[in-house]
Amino acid sequence: MKEKDRFKQAEKAIIIGVVGNIILAIIKWVIGVQSNSRALIADAVHSASDVAGSVAVYIGVRAAKRPPDEDHPYGHGKAESVSAIIVAVLLALVGFEIGKASIEAFFKPIEVPKTMAIYAVLFSIIIKEIMFRYKYNLGKKIKSDALIINAYDDRSDVFASIATLVGIVGAILGGYLGLDWLVYADPVAGLVVAVLIVKMAWEFGTEAIHNTLDHVLNDEDTKEFRKLVMSVPEVKKITELHAREHGHYVIVDLKISVDPYMTVEEGHKVGKKVKAKLMEYAQVQNVFVHINPYSDDD
Repeated sequence: MKEKDRFKQAEKAIIIGVVGNIILAIIKWVIGVQSNSRALIADAVHSASDVAGSVAVYIGVRAAKRPPDEDHPYGHGKAESVSAIIVAVLLALVGFEIGKASIEAFFKPIEVPKTMAIYAVLFSIIIKEIMFRYKYNLGKKIKSDALIINAYDDRSDVFASIATLVGIVGAILGGYLGLDWLVYADPVAGLVVAVLIVKMAWEFGTEAIHNTLDHVLNDEDTKEFRKLVMSVPEVKKITELHAREHGHYVIVDLKISVDPYMTVEEGHKVGKKVKAKLMEYAQVQNVFVHINPYSDDD
């Protein structure tokens, strides 16, 4: 897939997410207030935070598509991973705020939520699951960390909404059956939502940080790269191969051993052949080849 098409698809997905989250946040907030559901209001805040997260991802994707320059010779691919970290931090902050508000609810008089809250939650679950599948599949296809974590942000909304639904139904049943303690199922659901959000923020935040810190592919993932290099007849041995992930693309640093009696020009030609072979991979953006003289000690 061409870089231009890749970024167009990513930007389209993010814009759809922003619009969808704004609509959902407004619907859940309005109905949450009208129906006296703290869990639904917490869910609305979560959706609102997704808007900020999507904007961060959009900025990251826009930055990542910039070509290499003098200050960034390896490109700007890591901008996506940085934006993924920002989304994770925003998620964690929202989770703590929702948890705080839910705990405070236990020490205040609480009203039974109205039935309309149930319909709002069901609508949110359906829309969020559709958004998750769309963003996740596209993120995998175009190898975008930022889009994948943004997709899981939508999936966290699905889990959060399910917890919200259970809490609202429990609170309504408590009011109907005269079980005062069951009315507190609504803020309990809000607390569960908070825990789920913080847990997901931690998991995907650590993954994004891992990808930002010059992560290299393991031997299994570089097996095809090694085969391609050794398919060049003049290459006697691969001394070292590091494929570093830079967001959606890879930079390969390579040391190969060749006939020590080659001329410098011949060795240079071998390096160009090796680079051309590796550049056949769409995910490889650049290759740096170092030529060593081969000896029996190798």
